[in-house]
Amino acid sequence: MSAVRGQLIRFALVGAVNTATYYGLYLLFLLRLPYVAAHVAAFALSMVGSFFLTSYFTYRTRPTWRKFLLFPLTNAANFVLTTAGVYLLVDVLEFGDRYAPLIAAAAAIPVTFLVSRTIMLRPEPARTAAGAAPRTAGRPPSATEREAESDAGAISV
Repeated sequence: MSAVRGQLIRFALVGAVNTATYYGLYLLFLLRLPYVAAHVAAFALSMVGSFFLTSYFTYRTRPTWRKFLLFPLTNAANFVLTTAGVYLLVDVLEFGDRYAPLIAAAAAIPVTFLVSRTIMLRPEPARTAAGAAPRTAGRPPSATEREAESDAGAISV
């Protein structure tokens, strides 16, 4: 199995776990909160969980603050695509509104996967250790410089 295919399968599994997590949290919060507050809280918490699952399980990469801050773009891409898809299916192609969201969500998976993959696997900007002299071109980094660069922006869990 190719690496990308494995990532796509793991991405879909994380999506299923994320959906179940969201819904479970939504129902739990609904016991004490108005539905909009329950939705927002469940959505935010499930997105954080999804970020770490996507980092460690889907792409097997180190989570960083930069990736964490960019990660909501995957949800934004999914929202735009599924909203447009539902409109197209219901209003233009006259599909039933009950199943249109499921079809639109399935159709959005490849694009959402590509956005996610771009964010999570994009190389981090190079950083040097605080106070370290800039490296001379062509000189390999010292052990201290390599350690500082590899931990730059990492989120400790």
